[in-house]
Amino acid sequence: MLLFTKDKNQLSELKEKPLKLEKEIQTLFESNLEIITGLKFIKSEFIIKNNRIDTLVFDPESKAFIIVEYKRERNFSVIDQGVSYLNLMLEYKADFIVEYNETQKQSIKRNEIDWSQSRVIFVSPFFTTFQKQSSNFKDLAIELWEIKQYENNILVINPIKKSKSAPSIKQIQSDKNSEISKVANEIIVYTEEDHLLNKSDGVKELYEAYKNAILNLPASIETEPKKLYIAFKKDKNIADIVLLKKGLKIFINKKKGELDDPKKLARDISNVGHWGNGDYEIIINDTQDLEYIMSLIKQAL
Repeated sequence: MLLFTKDKNQLSELKEKPLKLEKEIQTLFESNLEIITGLKFIKSEFIIKNNRIDTLVFDPESKAFIIVEYKRERNFSVIDQGVSYLNLMLEYKADFIVEYNETQKQSIKRNEIDWSQSRVIFVSPFFTTFQKQSSNFKDLAIELWEIKQYENNILVINPIKKSKSAPSIKQIQSDKNSEISKVANEIIVYTEEDHLLNKSDGVKELYEAYKNAILNLPASIETEPKKLYIAFKKDKNIADIVLLKKGLKIFINKKKGELDDPKKLARDISNVGHWGNGDYEIIINDTQDLEYIMSLIKQAL
């Protein structure tokens, strides 16, 4: 990635200022965790069974614990370490719950946690091609985030996306008793294909129409399949789509009273239990109001 400053028509390249210590990366991340990730900080240097976890966080959206590890060296194995951390979490669930309840104002119960959505995030200034390839499995709950610092106090954080053709980790499993097999059987990484499975061609076409319209809004929006819906994000969720048997349900991430909806298409669900984010819901069976609905979703940007 090339970064420049612009003075009229003259570009000047920004030079990288390497982050020299893992602790420096950790301090930056933990101090700005919610801004960077939207996750809830639980504990720094969490010790469990002689293992030290750099940062323990919680995802309020997925209701799952996430382990964040910071690396400076390039020769570590993301697969071995990541799977080991996930296995540790699944084996000692009670310890993670206790830590949450001791550090947060509101306690959480075991049945309120979705352990199948647990994951590990590695944060490093550089990942080798081998590390990127070895973690490129669509159902492997290990993420790589590159972090780089430049002059003029500019910081770039880039989550490395898995390729669209990424294979399943289950395709290479041989030993059913191995750590990776145990983790693969308990932890689920949901894909767009999971949500489209067994849906009619009409629903699939309807989803594609609204998906493409959202992605074509004037912003860098990405999809992130969750357990119950497909999230559309730009820093935060702007909309979530649930595929129904005969249509779609779209949640718009605006608080009650904040959505300008003169046609009154969106239903206020602020006092109703629901899956997606935001206080507004629209049930869709066709593309008749697509442009108008995009004007509503755009308000969440």
